[in-house]
Amino acid sequence: MLFPKKIKHKKQFKSKFNNKKISLNHKMIYGKFALKALEEACLTAKQIEATRRIIVRKMHRLGFLWIRIFPNIPVTSKPIESRMGKGKGSVSYWIAKIKKGQILYEISGFSHEIAKQVLMSGSKKLPIKTKIIFK
Repeated sequence: MLFPKKIKHKKQFKSKFNNKKISLNHKMIYGKFALKALEEACLTAKQIEATRRIIVRKMHRLGFLWIRIFPNIPVTSKPIESRMGKGKGSVSYWIAKIKKGQILYEISGFSHEIAKQVLMSGSKKLPIKTKIIFK
């Protein structure tokens, strides 16, 4: 699964989305076909990995895949039935904040029809609305 190797602080505050900032990842750089987010959300490392595995399986390990998102925000939780206080809980999982219009995955090395099928199957694993775009 994806998570940072080295971080400055083990636990962070969860920041809110800022609608004024424009996402820098809104243009395709590497591939010819891409999966684009149509809404804001937080994707966990498990969701990103599940989508990657489906896309690679449907591609039959041909072509190229680029993942344009990375889970770099830790989410903590306290154990069940623990009393209040006694500090913050340990890190449970990692999330990536997704903005509207951000490119999630890019692929190349396929025809138009196969690429559309591959990205449609991958988008079913994500909890957000997505759109397939072509270069």
